[in-house]
Amino acid sequence: MRVKLKKDFFERDALVVAKDLLGKKIVRILPDGKIIEDIITETEAYRGEDDLACHASKGKTERTKAMYRPGGVVYVYLIYGTYWLLNVVTSKKNIPQAVLIRSLKNVEGPGRTGRFLQLDKSFYGEDLLISSRIFLEDTGLKNFRISRLSRIGVNYAGTWAKKKWRFKMI
Repeated sequence: MRVKLKKDFFERDALVVAKDLLGKKIVRILPDGKIIEDIITETEAYRGEDDLACHASKGKTERTKAMYRPGGVVYVYLIYGTYWLLNVVTSKKNIPQAVLIRSLKNVEGPGRTGRFLQLDKSFYGEDLLISSRIFLEDTGLKNFRISRLSRIGVNYAGTWAKKKWRFKMI
């Protein structure tokens, strides 16, 4: 039986959710009914307008408006014109925080994760609580250690890049 994560799971601080997403399962149901699923093994937290590595550091824009919704929605964006990166919005309404899903058990890297899940722009703002095509489940996995690492690819953010807000199952 599938146990989807509930609203209260997502409406917490990104640093808490980023750690708690480790070991959870992402489930993607394709248009033909095929199910793709895997375990989340690496995440990265972004904490709002003060966090210079966060897209919301520039305020609410067309690109970032999903981040201002209550936790539990998808925030996707395109990089290199090729890869859709999957982020889960966290916290409460108008507190723009999100967690990047960096890797899965069988897929290394956020770009490959988006490709594996067959994401596109249509997932922007998708509600994980009611979606019939993407959602997160509790697996009960708890027996693992967590490594805290610096975030990747955000050197432009100065000291914010050095925050150990990337979490990895070990």
